[in-house]
Amino acid sequence: MVASVLEPFSTTTAVILVMIGFGVGAFGTLIGAGGGFILTPILLLLYPHDSPQTLTAISLATVFFNAASGSAAYARQRRIDYRSGIVFALATLPGAVGGALVVGDVSRHVFDGIMGGVLALLAVWLLAGERWPLPQPRNPLRRGALYSLGVGFLSSFLGIGGGVIHVPLLVRALGFPMHVATATSHFVLAVMAGAGTITHVALGSFAHGHGWRRTLALSAGVVAGAQLGAHVSLRIRGDVIQWLLVTALLALSARLLLAA
Repeated sequence: MVASVLEPFSTTTAVILVMIGFGVGAFGTLIGAGGGFILTPILLLLYPHDSPQTLTAISLATVFFNAASGSAAYARQRRIDYRSGIVFALATLPGAVGGALVVGDVSRHVFDGIMGGVLALLAVWLLAGERWPLPQPRNPLRRGALYSLGVGFLSSFLGIGGGVIHVPLLVRALGFPMHVATATSHFVLAVMAGAGTITHVALGSFAHGHGWRRTLALSAGVVAGAQLGAHVSLRIRGDVIQWLLVTALLALSARLLLAA
């Protein structure tokens, strides 16, 4: 029913997308995930006939604006670990470009199944907590760069931005405090999503389905929402943020797997 309201593109469509973007931006910045892991499944449900390449391009571009806005807010709060963030951001770039190139070869049905499965696995991993411990590396920067290379590919391929994967890795594998991890992840996201978006522009991914109009409407919402999310995150405990993340992952995973 919602899909019929959003097509063809109109003023009503733009308003709805701005509202969706605001909610995604606020929640995504709150948990340091950039919102792409929420936005891509929403786009898959709203636009069932569009290709994964078009929808991941829209999501990644929106994540870029969200991450840039959130990073500016976190920078003012002095919560970003720039030394680690720059290393991790550079490591994501090859994967981000590769993921954007590969997604065009995957069918919509397969893509929905992969997305649902990845979200479910992430939720289970977060719920397991210390029962699935990860070894603490001697060189966190080197290990983090290796993780970031894989995160860059997977997040660009799925259009989820990568924060939903990066934040748990920073906390559980590298020992970052949750609030530093969310801020540093946002900084990395801005660089990685920007690289993926540029690749999609070169591939012409935005040329179909009012891609640029949808992107601009969603981005207008996420920029404002990101400021709210960064502000609210100062007042919420790390464990509460984690439970919010798990709940969102399970809900979206279930919906996508049922539709696949």
